Amino acid sequence: MRAIQITEFGGPEVLTLTDVPEPTPTDGLELLTVSSAGVNYADTHQAEDTYLAKQQLPLIPGSEVVGRRADGTRVSAFTATGGYAEQALAHPATIFELPDEVDDGQALALLVQGLTAWHLLRTCATVQSGESVVVHAAAGGVGTMAVQLAKQFGAGRVIGMASSEEKRALVTDLGADAVVDSGAEDLTEALIEANGGTRVDVVLEMTGGAVFDASLAALGRLGRLVTFGMASGEPPTPIEPAALMARSQTVSGFWLVHFLARPDLLRGPMAELLDLVRSGELRAIIGGRYPLADARSAHEALRSRRTTGKLLLDL
Repeated sequence: MRAIQITEFGGPEVLTLTDVPEPTPTDGLELLTVSSAGVNYADTHQAEDTYLAKQQLPLIPGSEVVGRRADGTRVSAFTATGGYAEQALAHPATIFELPDEVDDGQALALLVQGLTAWHLLRTCATVQSGESVVVHAAAGGVGTMAVQLAKQFGAGRVIGMASSEEKRALVTDLGADAVVDSGAEDLTEALIEANGGTRVDVVLEMTGGAVFDASLAALGRLGRLVTFGMASGEPPTPIEPAALMARSQTVSGFWLVHFLARPDLLRGPMAELLDLVRSGELRAIIGGRYPLADARSAHEALRSRRTTGKLLLDL
């Protein structure tokens, strides 16, 4: 079968289209015929071997697909083997049947991005009615979902962050009450100003380094900052526990991988997300579709920060 395989770690140039043997179902896994695969920023870390989990070569990247079971049922799934391939294995607990009204792009936007946004807001930040929520990279895959879901969950003021006028316009269109230029000279002050001069309640942060530091400085009493990425590759300043105590603040981390072992934490949120898409209350922003053979271009676009929403590979 055709697949994108990595035989040495590096940038987009290591993504190579090749023929590999079909995966063999074992240990209760199911074989799926893939129609589309999702592209995520984590995939670029896999290619470089800079991900939270160490990678083994040769490697087929990709953690999510839309495809069909052996009986023809159309599903989305988290993959046990690489999703950048014509066939992939998935555990039945992480396979979700899809209604006809939800297309491949919408379905893929709900897996890594949708479930991440849902759990960031509900499970980690426990957003309460009327609270202010800052969403970093608000025009990205998780960000576009989080801006909309924050509103659905009752946030009083949603503040998006984005790097270009085009992206900021998209975030506004998705319902953000204010949008901050992520390149602002004084990011802490910009976030406070966007919240009407008061510190914010919740920050969803995925850049790390100085951006993390500035976001934490903008957090108010009882505030919660959830970190779910480190796109800059730079660590933040070490946190002093006494400083958190002084404002009763919480800083937590999130990695969706830990939730895959708990299907009970996935099925309810996924059902809710699918209903929101079907009703038109949640928009999936598709930022680009690429043929499997052009996976390298998808990674180049993602790493350049040029993209918005969800990127797909079509098989």
